[in-house]
Amino acid sequence: MSVQFSETALKEFIKKSFGDEFGTEAVHAATEVFNVSYPTVTKALEQNKVSRGKWNLSVEELERVFASDDIPVRDEQNLVPDKDINYVPFGNFYDLKKIISTNIYYPVFITGESGNGKTFSVEQSCAQLKRELIRVNITIETDEDDLIGGFRLVDGATVWHNGPVVEALERGAILLLDEVDLASNKILCLQSILEGKGVFLKKTGRYVKPAKGFNIIATANTKGQGSEDGRFIGTNVMNEAFLERFALTFEQQYPTPTIEKKILEKLSDSLGLPEEDFCQKLSFWADHIRKTCAQGYGTDVISTRRLTHIIRAYAIFGKREKAITSCINRFDDETKESFLEFYTAIDEKVDAGIDVTFGEFKNEETES
Repeated sequence: MSVQFSETALKEFIKKSFGDEFGTEAVHAATEVFNVSYPTVTKALEQNKVSRGKWNLSVEELERVFASDDIPVRDEQNLVPDKDINYVPFGNFYDLKKIISTNIYYPVFITGESGNGKTFSVEQSCAQLKRELIRVNITIETDEDDLIGGFRLVDGATVWHNGPVVEALERGAILLLDEVDLASNKILCLQSILEGKGVFLKKTGRYVKPAKGFNIIATANTKGQGSEDGRFIGTNVMNEAFLERFALTFEQQYPTPTIEKKILEKLSDSLGLPEEDFCQKLSFWADHIRKTCAQGYGTDVISTRRLTHIIRAYAIFGKREKAITSCINRFDDETKESFLEFYTAIDEKVDAGIDVTFGEFKNEETES
């Protein structure tokens, strides 16, 4: 049962339970007693902060500001992602949201094609649940120092800085390992953390336990077995013991044409584009290309992300053909021409061009 929150009640609780000097464990305890967020508690205690992760209720503000050994610390940040009003849930979104909402440690691996909303679904799940999210973009160079943390030189002094993993552990945040199949064996430093046991910081002699709500979600274009067709070059065959520590694997598919059309329509509305038939044709076009690729004809597809690029390009240029062409130029000439030829066959307006006015902006090319 939660207690009504106030700064006075907060400090009385901490003083009685932990004394004048305390660290993050007292802050986490207060979040549960008063049923408020971590940033809410730390904001109420900002006048009593003496260093990173340390507070003292007997310290006066002036003493803290002018103390000769005071080390500057960054303000606590709210790491809850912003809600995207255009987001359309699909696929594994509701299962993912359910897992996060339980606060049960249950690491999840999400695999699927590029640009089909894997990372976005994690971000929006956290946004809707008002949960803090720490995203780490993994590369082959990512190592223990990048993830766990290390000593940094600050104003001539060597100071320990938490890495994103330790920060997520202490905050009880969701840790997102994005593009995890690009990692080398250096990522095995996460083994004990993936087991839900926290981590011992060898350089400081401190053991960090996971706070309530901490969880790990990884996204990847492969299942950790490398990319046989070479489309996702740079992905690696991952350690089996590492992969085995993920309790659940979701296979993220592209949205259905109906859902994809809705995604494009919401984006179009936000940009002031009224033409629904363009969204319908784009979703049909992309779905047909994917089905053709699945049958073994070609290796390239049009992702949901690329369709949103086309909508934004259309909002800028005001011509369908130019929007599509500029966004598929990344493909080789043969693929690009076949994609454009197919779209031209299903859309009679592709060569016409449409005047589009956005506020004071007018597409000059369509005026001439």
